[in-house]
Amino acid sequence: MNAPARIGQSIGRREDRRFLTGQGRYAENTAPVGALAVLFVRSPHAHARLAGIDTEAARGAPGVAAVYTAADTAADKLGHLPAISEIKDPDGNRHREPAHPPMSVGKVRHVGDIVAMIAAGTIEQARDAAELLAVDYEELPAVVTAAQALAPGAALVHDDVPGNLMCRWTRGDEAATQAAFARAAHVTTLEIRSPRQIVHYLETRATWSAYDAADDIVTVTFSSQGVQIPHRLMCERVLNIPKDKLRLVTEDVGGGFGPKYPLSAESSLIAWATRKLRRGLRWTAERSEHALSDSHARDLVATGELALDKDGRFLAVKVKAAANYGAYVSMFAPSIPTTGLAKVISGLYRIPTLFIDFDCVFTNTVPVDAIRGAGKPEALFLLERLVDLAAHETGRTPADLRRLNLLTPAEMPYKAASGYTYDAADCARLFEEALKAADEAGFAKRRAASEAAGKRRGLGLSCHLHGTGGIADEHAVVEVGAKGLVAHVGTQSQGQGHETVFGQILSAALGVPPEQIEVRQGDTRSIPHGGGTGGSSSTIISGTTLKRAADEVIRRGRDLAAERLETAPADIAFRDGAFEVVGTDRRIGLLELAASKPFDGGAVFADKIDSFPTGVMVCEVEIDPETGHTHIDRFTAVADCGVVVNPRLLAGQMHGGMAHGIGNAAMEEAIYDEETGQLLSGTLMDYALPRAEDLPSFTVETMVTPSPNNFLGFKGVGELPTNGAPVAVANAVLDALRTAGVRHLDMPLTAQKVWRALHPVG
Repeated sequence: MNAPARIGQSIGRREDRRFLTGQGRYAENTAPVGALAVLFVRSPHAHARLAGIDTEAARGAPGVAAVYTAADTAADKLGHLPAISEIKDPDGNRHREPAHPPMSVGKVRHVGDIVAMIAAGTIEQARDAAELLAVDYEELPAVVTAAQALAPGAALVHDDVPGNLMCRWTRGDEAATQAAFARAAHVTTLEIRSPRQIVHYLETRATWSAYDAADDIVTVTFSSQGVQIPHRLMCERVLNIPKDKLRLVTEDVGGGFGPKYPLSAESSLIAWATRKLRRGLRWTAERSEHALSDSHARDLVATGELALDKDGRFLAVKVKAAANYGAYVSMFAPSIPTTGLAKVISGLYRIPTLFIDFDCVFTNTVPVDAIRGAGKPEALFLLERLVDLAAHETGRTPADLRRLNLLTPAEMPYKAASGYTYDAADCARLFEEALKAADEAGFAKRRAASEAAGKRRGLGLSCHLHGTGGIADEHAVVEVGAKGLVAHVGTQSQGQGHETVFGQILSAALGVPPEQIEVRQGDTRSIPHGGGTGGSSSTIISGTTLKRAADEVIRRGRDLAAERLETAPADIAFRDGAFEVVGTDRRIGLLELAASKPFDGGAVFADKIDSFPTGVMVCEVEIDPETGHTHIDRFTAVADCGVVVNPRLLAGQMHGGMAHGIGNAAMEEAIYDEETGQLLSGTLMDYALPRAEDLPSFTVETMVTPSPNNFLGFKGVGELPTNGAPVAVANAVLDALRTAGVRHLDMPLTAQKVWRALHPVG
């Protein structure tokens, strides 16, 4: 474009040309040819004692450089993979966190647990060696569901965790909530099961390494959502080495969505083995391996109750839930289903009191952690289904009951009963704009037309929000030189378009065309601070900090310009990318000034990370009763994400998030055999993902209510549509089925499930 950009301007994604012409730098593609191939040998059993591992034959196989087991990691005193979030029980005790070593010690606790690591010249040689590895398993009973794990006498996943209870967690005022229910005119109750899900991003996790013998430095390049947190944890908690002896690098990333955030066993083991072998290594997860090694999410069983007074106003919410955490406590896992639910369980409504009671449970399944939405899609599914049911049970329409209870702008900032404060929103306007954009008034006519054709049509509403999170350890630096700007940030793009958004913010602030701005990320050597990307907060964290760094560039540049233009700094103004002497035509451009003496400006994050973007979705579906097939005919979303940097990128985030949410609602489910603990949906032959034909043409509109929590008014967006889409689809499907006597169906709302609901046996 060769001109400065503005905030709010729709400019194309700068990184796309590189990606679409095969110039992306993904971990698998950049690995050196001479690196040894790594194969991780994984347990085929969900629960078993490791009686012994005979590695002799495997070590002698052609091309094998090393075979490592837990005996080797224990000998080197490797630590464990820690959680960095925590929850506490009502007595103030921290959640139980048994050791999670990179390789299993003593017994395996889920199918896919690592029992050995083989490094060989080629991956084929490593596979051949794995066939010669003799592992003696003594199989044990497995617990797969939360109910199984909590049952009296259940097998223990960890011997030091009685009853498999990782933590009992509560939030809210139990006495006040009970009192509200006691005076309620009506109570609606619903039990849901939110199915376990797996993120199948385009790029599976990959890692390669190099060893610098002169300085004894290991460099690990891997696909991640940020290098600084893994670097700190790997050095301090796992490898026990000085930070200057390990460098972590992430370049381009083909999707993250949560599971590429936590510290992983594989990258830690590769860093450790690289120093032992003094050779580079490489590993890429196969698609089926990915399903057994990357964190899962959403596995929740919950009963919700909504209390209403005689006029239909909400009085209180109660939630009793059991969350399946899998075999270990993953990095962010403690707070994902718990505080994740608490942040949004009030929805966009005025709910004076609530009480949440969680049993957090270990099972013999893959550990869970954040996946796009991080505990909020299942929470909003529960709440918004309760609202629909309460409307029907009290003789109201779902729209009218929502109107009665929506928060108003005058109530903002609103402190919810959960303790979280919603910063800024106009929920009523958001709701009415969504209904108007969706032509809700014309729904009855469209339903009649569907019925005339022998089909069922339903309309579903979803009022939703997101509470931004992430880690704001940000120190952004903007370097100014003759050819342009270089910005260093501690967040990490996984496809969101950070180069475009951050470049646009700097372009607007400094008057430099985006083409002359380079954004660098993902290197612990040059970017020592950063919390990575998660929680829909990168624009809040890096965007605001870059603007402050740009202001520092202007301050420093003013002093330099005053010297060049032979005047006092107070007489210098910065306008349109140049410093000028006020009241004269004497000026010097920013880049011209830096040509003789490059300089920089830095800043640390100085705002609140919290914001609450809000949205309303309206979904219309048409169902074929003969097959149970659901066609999503119309899908409208109106979102308030605060000040929008780039509307085109925001629309892309909305489209991607809605596609993710529709997949959650209609087809995605990780299924385990409840006796053996075997994952039955570990490949894309068994785990369904949405295709283009499953998705409608989306209508996306935005409103702007700036957040008061940061000086640019930004809110997050990435997870908001994934939070709202599943229940919008579910409410539409169940609206279509309501006249057939169907009260509720859990996700995924497959054709088979819908058909069976319409054609009950007996």
